[in-house]
Amino acid sequence: MSHFTRPGKPELSSIEEERRYRKERLAGAFRVFARLGYDYGVSGHITARDPEHEDYFWVNPMGLHFDSIKTSDLLLVNHDGEIIEGKGVLNQAAFAIHSQVHAARPDVVAAAHAHTIYGEAWSTLGRKLDPITQDSCYFYNDHAVFNSYDGEVLEKSAGQQIGNVLGKNKAIILQNHGLLTVGASVDAAAWWFITMDRSCKVQLAAEAAGKPILIPDEVAQLTRSQIGSEDIGWFSFQPYWNSIVKEQPDLLD
Repeated sequence: MSHFTRPGKPELSSIEEERRYRKERLAGAFRVFARLGYDYGVSGHITARDPEHEDYFWVNPMGLHFDSIKTSDLLLVNHDGEIIEGKGVLNQAAFAIHSQVHAARPDVVAAAHAHTIYGEAWSTLGRKLDPITQDSCYFYNDHAVFNSYDGEVLEKSAGQQIGNVLGKNKAIILQNHGLLTVGASVDAAAWWFITMDRSCKVQLAAEAAGKPILIPDEVAQLTRSQIGSEDIGWFSFQPYWNSIVKEQPDLLD
């Protein structure tokens, strides 16, 4: 039997290197999201926890298109909503949601949210994804539904409710709003978002065509154990990272 070693996140020797790494991956994730059509006006945000000040996070400035974001554009924000580093406007919804998700989940490095067509469409049903494909099994017993919509999330109390419902899961469907995913790296959070939006698209198409056949619970659970780990989430994003950095190296500026 042949074996192979899957590449993993590099070992970094200092906080400065880790900070630079997270910021570069964050800028790259925005560029990838733009390529995939996840940009929409001023909506959408991805955050990365600062490795030194763990109650601070890096986020995109509101109003800057995903396809233009560079590492140097990112804002460092504390959990009081103050911009500690960078210039630009802080999206209050980004602060209200992400500050509370990061506070509720010390294990989470990054969180991703965008207003995508298929994620929004599926969110209106107020239900979880079913295990109908191998890819949807990424989220089997590992995502939640926030069954409430009371307008734009601008208050920390609303973000706290989202964080509570998210629990220990890697993703949450925000009813009548869209998707939010989290990960122990920017790469994993971005990949979970990409594949969750695609899973929404697949289930919408499958249910429009007929009644999808569900993968049995024990097989879905096995599949998630095979493909749903954080290291696979990180690794799955690498083709996107390598492609975007080759095509748009200015994101590293």
